[in-house]
Amino acid sequence: MAEKSFEKSISELEEIVSQLEGGNVTLDESLSLFEKGIKLSKSCQKMLDEAEKKVSVLMTNEDGEIVKEDFDTEE
Repeated sequence: MAEKSFEKSISELEEIVSQLEGGNVTLDESLSLFEKGIKLSKSCQKMLDEAEKKVSVLMTNEDGEIVKEDFDTEE
């Protein structure tokens, strides 16, 4: 089974939050939704981490040449 897209996962998370905030679900349903939300959240974080690793920035060196450098999150 293919992994869900980031956007679809975020949309599902928003729906879960809406249902939980609405207060119209049983305790068992709330726990089930919460568990699903945690899984979706972890999946989204993993996708973001992987995307961050792939990001690169084009920079110009002192000779005026364009070079590709890894994205540095510490700046």
